[in-house]
Amino acid sequence: MSKLNFKGSVMLNPAPVVLVTSKSLSGKINIFTVAWISTVCTKEPIIAMGIRPERLSYKYITESNECVINLPTTSMVKIVDYCGVVSGKKEDKIKHFNLELNKGVKVDTPSLEKSPIALECKVQSITPLGTHDLFLFKVLNVKIDENLLDSKNKICFDKANLICYSHGEYYGLTSKSLGSFGYSIKKKSKRK
Repeated sequence: MSKLNFKGSVMLNPAPVVLVTSKSLSGKINIFTVAWISTVCTKEPIIAMGIRPERLSYKYITESNECVINLPTTSMVKIVDYCGVVSGKKEDKIKHFNLELNKGVKVDTPSLEKSPIALECKVQSITPLGTHDLFLFKVLNVKIDENLLDSKNKICFDKANLICYSHGEYYGLTSKSLGSFGYSIKKKSKRK
C-alpha cells in the first residue's frame, strides 16, 4: 500500500461530536458543538476537550467552572451543525431550536432533554496550547435515558443512535458490533 506524507495535522478521525451546554454567572445558557473531545482517565473519570478562547462557551465555562456534555443522536444532526457554526454571541441557539432543558443534578448547568446521555462536569484544569486551550473535566454525574437500559440495567449505547464527526462530515453509528472488548483473546470453550 502506497502512502503519501502530509505536514503534521490533526487527522484523528472519526471523532465523537457533542453538544456542550454552559451557564454564565448571570444565568444565561449557551450551547455549542465540540468534536475535539476524548476520555483520558476512568478513575477519576476525566474528559479532555479543546476550546477556542474566543468562544462564548469558553467564557461561560471559565466563569462557572462547569458544563454539561450532551451526546446527540442522528435526529439532532441539524442542531449539532448549527450550534457549531452560529455563535451564541449573535443568537440564542436554545431558543432558536426551542430546546427543552433538564435541571442539573451535581452542577447548576442544565442538560438537553433531547439528548439521551448527558455528562455533568466540573473543570479540573485549563492548559493554554495555541489556537485552543485544553480543558480537563471531572465527570460528576451521568444522566442516561432509561430506554437505553436492558433488563439487567446494562447501558445499550447501540440503541442511542449516536453520531460522530469525520473530516467535515457527520455519520450515524451502526448498531452492529464488530466485536466486544477482549474478544480477540478469549478462548473457545470446549464442548463436552
